[in-house]
Amino acid sequence: MRKIDIIVPCFNEGQVLNLFFDETVKVISEIKEYDFEILFIDDGSSDNTIDILKQFASENDFVRYISFSRNFGKESAMYAGLKNSKGNYAVLLDADLQHPPALIPEMIKAMEEGFDCCCANRAGREKDSKILNFFKRRFYRLINKISEVNMPDGAGDFRMMNRKMINAVIAMSEVQRFSKGIFSWVGFKTRWISFENVERAAGETKWSFWKLFKYALDGITAFSTAPLKIASVLGIFISISAFIYLIFIIVKTLAFGIDAPGYASIIAILLFIGGIITFSCGILGEYIAKIYMEVKNRPVYIIRDSNIEDERDDYR
Repeated sequence: MRKIDIIVPCFNEGQVLNLFFDETVKVISEIKEYDFEILFIDDGSSDNTIDILKQFASENDFVRYISFSRNFGKESAMYAGLKNSKGNYAVLLDADLQHPPALIPEMIKAMEEGFDCCCANRAGREKDSKILNFFKRRFYRLINKISEVNMPDGAGDFRMMNRKMINAVIAMSEVQRFSKGIFSWVGFKTRWISFENVERAAGETKWSFWKLFKYALDGITAFSTAPLKIASVLGIFISISAFIYLIFIIVKTLAFGIDAPGYASIIAILLFIGGIITFSCGILGEYIAKIYMEVKNRPVYIIRDSNIEDERDDYR
C-alpha cells in the first residue's frame, strides 16, 4: 500500500494542535487506499507544543515528531520534514487550519492522474488587510518579471508532491531557503486547485509585516540577479551623465570663462551620486551576505529531540 506523509511545521501552536489533529485524522481515516503518517516539526516552540506532540506520538503509532534546538524558521522546518519523509507522497500542511485538510483527497486524485505536484492557492485575500494585499500582489508581479521562474500569485506551501519532486527539493540544501521559489525552480508537472482564505482556528499569526518584507527580500535575492544589474545600469548612467556634464563645463568655461557660482548644484550632484553608491553597496552587501552564510556550511537545523531513532541529537 502506498504511503503519504503529512508534514506539519509548528511554532507555538499549542492552542490549535488538538483541533488540527482531530480534523486531519477525521479526513485521513476515510481514505482507505493509503497509509498515512503525520510528521510534526517543532520549530523551537516556547509553549507546550512539544508536550502535545509527545502525547500524540504516545497514543498514535502513525505520529512522528522532530523538535529543533531553537527556532530555525518555517523554511528549515519544511526542509526537515521533507528530508525525513519516507512515503510515496508528502503533503505540507500548516497547523493553524488555514490549509484545510479536507483538500487532501482532491490532491490525491490529482496525483493519481499523473501530476507530480498538486498545489493549493488562495482564491482571495479578503481577510487580509488592504495594505498587505497590495504589497503581496506587487511582490509577485516583481519577482515574476525579474526572475527566471514563475511564482503564481497566491501560491503557498500547501501542496502534495511525489517522491521525485521531494528528492529534487531536498537536493537543494542551501541554508538561505525560499521554498516558493525552489518549488517553482525544480519544475515538474503541477495541478493547481483553489480554496477560500480562512482565518486561523486559534492562536496568533507568526508573520508580521516586517518578517514578510524580509522574506520577500530573501526571495528576490535568492532567485534573481536583477538588483545587481540595476546597480550596474545606474552606475553606467551616472558615469555617462557625469561625462556629458564634464564636457558641458569645459565648453562653457572656454566660451564664457570660469563661473564662480554653482555650490548648490555641486552639492546636489554629490549627494545624488553618494546616494546611488550607497544604494549599490547595499545591494552588493545583500548578495555577499548570502554567500557568507552559505560558505559557512552550517546545518539547516539542529535536532534536540525526536521519536525517530536515527534523527536524535542530529545536525542537518
